[in-house]
Amino acid sequence: MYKTIHQYYLYVITNKANGTLYIGVTNDLERRMFEHKNKLIEGFAKRYDLHKLIYFETFQYINDAIKREKNMKKWKRQWKIDLIEENNSSWKDLSKDWY
Repeated sequence: MYKTIHQYYLYVITNKANGTLYIGVTNDLERRMFEHKNKLIEGFAKRYDLHKLIYFETFQYINDAIKREKNMKKWKRQWKIDLIEENNSSWKDLSKDWY
């Protein structure tokens, strides 16, 4: 019997460089970005037109992803910006070529 390995993602989206940030968790990053880009889910991201994936982390366990999300949401904005720029200095949409 095979053990299924799950993947979960913490992700950060925006509408422009240094714009509004949204931090979320999902088990299917490609599907979730499709939903954001096509404004399929009501809420904060849709209201502020947040659809550019600028940062993500992968986790094996959902609890770890949720813990990281809750922790990052408490961070100062500058800490979040520093993390993004350390990994994606041009604020490139990492999901741009997925569709």
